[in-house]
Amino acid sequence: MAQGAADGRALGRRTVLQGAAAASAAFALPAIGCAAPAQARGGRPSAEWGVQVGDVTTGSGLVWVRSDRPARMTVQTAATESFRNARTWHGPVVGAGTDFTGVTSLRGLPPGEQIHYRVTLADPDDPRRAGEPVTGTFRTAPVKRGERVRFLWSGDLAGQGWGINPDRGGYRIYEEMRRRDPDFFLCSGDNIYADSPIEASVQLPDGRTWRNVTTEEKAKVAETLAEFRGAFRYNLLDENLRRFNAQVPTITQWDDHEVHNNWYPGQVLDDDRYTVKDVDVLSARSLRAFSEYFPIRTLRPDGHGRVYRVVHHGPLLDVFVLDMRTYRNANSGNEQAEDAQGILGAEQLRWLKRELSRSRAVWKVIASDMPLGLVVPDGKTRFEAVAQGDPGQPLGRELQLAELLRHIKHRRITGTLWLTTDVHYTSAQRYDPARAAFKDFEPFWEFVSGPLNAGGFQALKLDGTFGPEQRFLKAPNRANTSPAETPQYFGEIDIDGGSGELTVRLRQDNGEVLFSQILQPGRVGQ
Repeated sequence: MAQGAADGRALGRRTVLQGAAAASAAFALPAIGCAAPAQARGGRPSAEWGVQVGDVTTGSGLVWVRSDRPARMTVQTAATESFRNARTWHGPVVGAGTDFTGVTSLRGLPPGEQIHYRVTLADPDDPRRAGEPVTGTFRTAPVKRGERVRFLWSGDLAGQGWGINPDRGGYRIYEEMRRRDPDFFLCSGDNIYADSPIEASVQLPDGRTWRNVTTEEKAKVAETLAEFRGAFRYNLLDENLRRFNAQVPTITQWDDHEVHNNWYPGQVLDDDRYTVKDVDVLSARSLRAFSEYFPIRTLRPDGHGRVYRVVHHGPLLDVFVLDMRTYRNANSGNEQAEDAQGILGAEQLRWLKRELSRSRAVWKVIASDMPLGLVVPDGKTRFEAVAQGDPGQPLGRELQLAELLRHIKHRRITGTLWLTTDVHYTSAQRYDPARAAFKDFEPFWEFVSGPLNAGGFQALKLDGTFGPEQRFLKAPNRANTSPAETPQYFGEIDIDGGSGELTVRLRQDNGEVLFSQILQPGRVGQ
C-alpha cells in the first residue's frame, strides 16, 4: 500500500540481536536466536521456532516446522493430548535448500474434530538421535452444517519500523486472538515488511522510546534470499505468535511488503537503498522464502505454484484467497477504457468466476489483499488498488471488478463477502447499485481490519463507482502512529451452524468490539 513505505526514515545501520536479557519476564526469544542453523552442530535437532498448520479442510492440513540443522521430520496425530493410538506421518528431510523448514501433508483426518499433533526432528542418519517433540492442536472443518464456524482476519506485521517491543510484551494482539479460540486465522498479506528495516529504538512524539528486538537481516532492506528468509524468521522470535501458531491454523496470502512498497511485475526500483533494482528478481526470492515459511497447499518450497486458491471449510464456508500482486499491470492513472489484465490477471479472474459458480458453501468469503472502493494512491498520479477516485463508469482495474460483480449477480451466486486489510485502519463499507455509477450488481459488504503490528494511517477517500457507503470507520488523524499510540485491529467472523447467519465483529487489540453487523444467508451478493 502507498501508506506503508519506510516513511523517509533512515533505517540503514546494521544492528545485532538484542539478547534475552533485554526482554521482559513474559517475553521469550528462541534460544537459537536469529542465527542460521549450523550444519555441524552436536546434540539433537531442535524446533525452537515452533510449529504451525495451514489450509485446513474437513480432512486435511499442512504441518510446518523449522529445524536448527538437517533433520528428518515426523508428525504424529491423535484425538487426545496423551497421543494414545497415535497415527504417524513421515515427512521430509529438511536442510539448507529450504532454510531448514519442512511441511508434512496430513490427509484422511476425521472432520469436525480437535486434532492433537506433535512434530519430532531426528538426525537423518540416526533416528535414535531425536529432539524434544513440539506439540500443537487444530480443528478440522465440520462436515455437517449444524456446527458453528469462527475465524479471524487481519494483516500487516512489523511495518514502518515497529517491530517486536519487549517492553510491551511483543506482539500482544496474537494472545488476544488466541483467546478467541478461532477455527483459523486469515492473514490478508504484508506478513513481513521486507522494505522496512527494524532499528533498535525509535523516539515517539511524546518523548517515549519504542524499543525493538533487532536482527542482522532486518537491519536493512531485504534483497538476498537469506535476507528475505531472515525477515520471515524475525516474526517467529515473538512468543505470542509462536503460541498462536501452535493453536490456530492459518490461511495466508501476500501483498506488496513481502517484496517492496506498491510493487508490480516488471518494475525497476527507484530506491537508493537497493543494489538489486529488478522487482522480478526480488519478488522471486521473496516468494521462495514465503513458500518456505508458510504451509500453503498450492505452493512448493522452491517458490513454484501460486498463492491464489480456494480453501473449503465445510458446508458453511469457502475462502477464496486472491493474489493482487503477481498478475497485475503496472500502477498508473488507472483510467484506461479497456483493461483485460487489471489487478488479477485474466487467468485468475476466470478461475475466480468459475470457482464461485461451483461453490455450494453458504458463505463465500473473498479474501482480498487490497480494498475495492478505497482510493489507495501510489505517488501523485498513480494508483495502487482498484479505485482511482473517478466516481463515474468503471475504468482501468475497475473493469475487472465490474465483470466479476456482474457475474455474481447473473449467476445468482449467494453469500459473497469481501475481507481485506492493507490500509492500516478498520472500517466497514456497503456497496449498493442504487448509489453507484455502475449498477449491474447486487449489494455487498467489504470489511477492513488491521494492522496487527504496524503504523496507523489516516482514512482514505471512497470512490463512488460501485456506490460504497461507509458504515463504520476508526483511523488515526496522522500518518504512522505507533502501536503504542493507536490500537491495532483484527476482525472476527461467526457463522451460526443452524441458521447460517453470519456476524462480523471489528475488534481492537484488547478484544473490544468496535462494530458488528449481522448478515443473512441465501442472498445474491449480500
